[in-house]
Amino acid sequence: MRIGLFTDTYPPYINGVSTSVCMLKHALEKKGHQVFVVTVNNDSLKYKIEDNNTVIRVPGIPIGIYDYRLTGVYPLRAINIIKKWNLDVIHSHTEFGVGTFARIIAKQLNIPLVHTYHTMYEDYVHYITHGYFDKSSKKIVEYLTLFYCDKTANELIVPTKKTYDLFKDKYEVDKNIHIIPTGIEIERFYKENVDMKRVTKLKKDLLILKDDFVIVFVGRIAEEKNIVFLIDAQKEIVKKHPNVKLIIIGDGPDSDKYKKLTNKYKLNDNIIFTGKVPWEEIPCYYQLADVFATASTTETQGLTVIEAMAGGVPPLCIDDESFRNVVVDDLNGRIFKNKKEYIKDVYELYDDHDKLDNLSKQARLNAERHSSKYYAEGVLDVYEHAIGNKKESFSIFKIFNKFRRK
Repeated sequence: MRIGLFTDTYPPYINGVSTSVCMLKHALEKKGHQVFVVTVNNDSLKYKIEDNNTVIRVPGIPIGIYDYRLTGVYPLRAINIIKKWNLDVIHSHTEFGVGTFARIIAKQLNIPLVHTYHTMYEDYVHYITHGYFDKSSKKIVEYLTLFYCDKTANELIVPTKKTYDLFKDKYEVDKNIHIIPTGIEIERFYKENVDMKRVTKLKKDLLILKDDFVIVFVGRIAEEKNIVFLIDAQKEIVKKHPNVKLIIIGDGPDSDKYKKLTNKYKLNDNIIFTGKVPWEEIPCYYQLADVFATASTTETQGLTVIEAMAGGVPPLCIDDESFRNVVVDDLNGRIFKNKKEYIKDVYELYDDHDKLDNLSKQARLNAERHSSKYYAEGVLDVYEHAIGNKKESFSIFKIFNKFRRK
């Protein structure tokens, strides 16, 4: 099968969607399929062709949300190259920018279009509006998202039932919606595949002592991730256990704000900000941890939770449906409803090494269900469904035209 992946973000830019698309490409290629990518270039005026004409980067402009760029420029030369790819299916991973390009190409070339909805856009509108017209802006985003997912895509993929319910209950989408949890290349997070000498050096650099109990968060340092919850809880935790350390891995618009809050609480010895970490080193950072923690309720799935589990690090997650598809409370991690429960979980796992060890083992085992292999198999089923329905519709259309001409 010849597959075109259309995405606004792709390596070297690293985020959840970029990692997901790159992982899917590798997994599909391992199964013998040919995969092509259309994405955005960091130059707003130029486009690039890479990897033997299999990757096209069209001009893109920054939109003020991390490294994301959008495009409205679709060069004729790029269109001609895509025609030569002779794609069987197009899989878009964004509603806007390159997603619009995917819709245009699919319609012009009569190629079935599959779409994966990755991002709860309503939670990110404030980065553009800065507090102005939020309500009307969310309505616009809702309309555009619904238009793309309902009116143009032949098949829709969502990672969780939470997202499924959003489209079925709120948006009332009347089409096939396939729940396929996004997979990851879990093997790269296995402890046996991690450079433990590098981990030892990281511990030394970050002043992590042998008896420290380490909580790790990985993600954007931004308001919607609810990192302030973890910082406030840390203030209480260290009163009982001064050797508990919270390591916040990543960068984002609120880094300075949370560093100031940490300083205000006098927690500089107990909360460590690493800043942006290279993608290839992330597995090492998970191995610093006794537990992983997140209080975010804006995830569509929470891939960092699966990454931590693959590394044998049990997650502590706020009670949100995105995490309940992965974390089974008290089997492979913990689900907490509030700060009191979170602190209690930390205290219990700090004191009970056997419980922590059992959660760690189960986390590793359960992470295997979210491998890139199983994800690719699920996506391929959707591709075949989309291609089959497209052929059936085209045949009916030809028969209809035949009778109409008589």
